[in-house]
Amino acid sequence: MESRRVTKTLEDQWMVERQVREIYDYFYSIPPNSQSVIRPWLCYWILHSITLLGESVDAGLENDAIDFLTRCQDKNGAYGGGPGQMPHLATTYAAVNSLITLGSPKALSSINREKLHAFLLRMKDPSGGFRMHDGGELDVRACYTAISVASILNIVDDELIHGVGSFILSCQTYEGGIAGEPGAEAHGGYTFCGLAAMILINEVNRLDLPRLIDWVVFRQGVEGGFQGRTNKLVDGCYSFWQGAVAFLIQRLNLVVHEQLGLSNDLGTESDDSSESELSAEEEHLEVTSSHVQEICPPQEGQENASDTTKIADTGYEFINRPIAMQPLYDSMYLQQYVLLCSQVDGGFRDKPGKGRDHYHTCYCLSGLSIAQYSWTDEADSPPLPRDVFGLYSRNLVEQIHPLFNVELDRYYEARKYFSCL
Repeated sequence: MESRRVTKTLEDQWMVERQVREIYDYFYSIPPNSQSVIRPWLCYWILHSITLLGESVDAGLENDAIDFLTRCQDKNGAYGGGPGQMPHLATTYAAVNSLITLGSPKALSSINREKLHAFLLRMKDPSGGFRMHDGGELDVRACYTAISVASILNIVDDELIHGVGSFILSCQTYEGGIAGEPGAEAHGGYTFCGLAAMILINEVNRLDLPRLIDWVVFRQGVEGGFQGRTNKLVDGCYSFWQGAVAFLIQRLNLVVHEQLGLSNDLGTESDDSSESELSAEEEHLEVTSSHVQEICPPQEGQENASDTTKIADTGYEFINRPIAMQPLYDSMYLQQYVLLCSQVDGGFRDKPGKGRDHYHTCYCLSGLSIAQYSWTDEADSPPLPRDVFGLYSRNLVEQIHPLFNVELDRYYEARKYFSCL
C-alpha cells in the first residue's frame, strides 16, 4: 500500500489549522473580565437609562461603580476600557458621563481634571482635530468627546479649541451632514458630534446649517425612526443621534436665518420684533454671566472673565436659550417608533427582529426625551400632554442636556461643582 503523499498545500493547511487551534486556546484561556474594552460604556448606558426613567441606584452600587471607574482611570488621568487598559477618548467620555450621572461629591471628586487636561492636549493633532488614543484614529468623534469632556469639567482652553472648528468644517459633505473624516460619507453619529462640538466652541456659524437641515430632515423614514445615512434602514439609536441634531438646530434660529438672509422675526411680527428678540437674547447672556458669578464669585484679580471662561459655560447658556423654531421632524411619529417598534422585553433594540441591548436602550430613551421636550419653550419646562405619545404619567422620561447627553439636573449639579474648582 502506497503511503499518502504530503503536498506543500497540505503542509500549509496543517500549519494554518495548528495556528488557529493555538489562537483559540489562547483566547479561551483569557480571564472573562479581560475581554471587554467597553466596560465604562456599559456603566454609562445603564446608569443613564436608569436616570432617564426617574430612578437611581443604591449607595452600594454607586460606590462599586465609582470604585470600578477609578480603577479604569490611567495614571495620566484618562480612562481605559477596563482596569489597566490603554486610555482612550471614547471610554473617557463614557466614564466622565457615568460619574456625572451618579452625581455625588465622591463621584465628581474622583476625576483627576489636571491630568485629564494634559491627556487631552497629548491627543491634539496638528490638523486641529484629536486622536482617539496614542497613535489612534483622527476623526470628528474624537473632537466631540474631547471638547465635551473639557467643557463639562470646566477645563477647556484656547489650546484645546484651536483648529477644531476648521477640522470639523472640512468634514461637512456635499449632502450637508458631517462625516467622520474629510472625504467620507455623512453619518448621523458624526453629524451630532460635529454640530455639538461646534456649538461648544462657539463656531457653529461656520457650518452650512441650511444644507445640514436639508440633510437631516430627510433621514426620518416612513416608519417614524431615523436612518443614520442616506439609503440605509432606520435604527432606534438614531432617535438620539439624528433627533438631537434637529433639537440643537431649534436653538440656532438666529444663525440659520442669518445664513438664509432672512429676518429673525420668523415672519410673524414686524421688524421691531427681530430687534426685541435679539435684545432678549443679549439680556439672557447677561443673566447667564451673572448667574455664574453668583454660584462661584470671582477671586481677586479675576473680575473680568476670559473668553475661554465664557466658552466653558456655553453648555449652560445654550440650554437656557428659548426655542424659537418648531421641530424639524415629526416628534410624535418618532416616539411611536421608539415605544412600539424598538421597545421589547423591558429594553430597546435597533428594529423589529433584533434583540435588545444596553446601547440601544440608552440612545432610544435619549431620543425619546429629545422628542418629548422638542416643543417646550424653555429648559426645565415639562412638555404638554399633547406632545407625549401614550399615557403621560407612564411614558414621560427625564429631560437631557442635548450637547452632553446627561440628565439635565445632573448637568446643573456638575456645572455648579466644577465651576468653583
